[in-house]
Amino acid sequence: MTYPVSTQPQMVQLISTTSATSSWNSDVFDCCDDFGVCLCGTFFPICLACRVASDYGECCCLPVIGGALLAMRTGIRERHRIPGTICNDCVCLTFCGPCTVCQMARELKARK
Repeated sequence: MTYPVSTQPQMVQLISTTSATSSWNSDVFDCCDDFGVCLCGTFFPICLACRVASDYGECCCLPVIGGALLAMRTGIRERHRIPGTICNDCVCLTFCGPCTVCQMARELKARK
């Protein structure tokens, strides 16, 4: 037995009006804000990068893959709605790599 359709389902459109952006909790060169992170980034940058990957929720071996740090920095920015560009991320990592990884570590630590 079939029943006739008496009403059509209505489409509901959700519009998000909140596009709140935030900013980095510290700048790239604010390494002295956290001495532990600063020392680790200075003397053992790959270890710090592995910790950042782990804190970000990825495999700790991810930083040994080319481009992974750029993807993580961009992902951190997108996740926390921090304005910026991939070009800016690339320049920071290319010319200030250890300081940028320290900034990423401080950011993830602050947002835990």
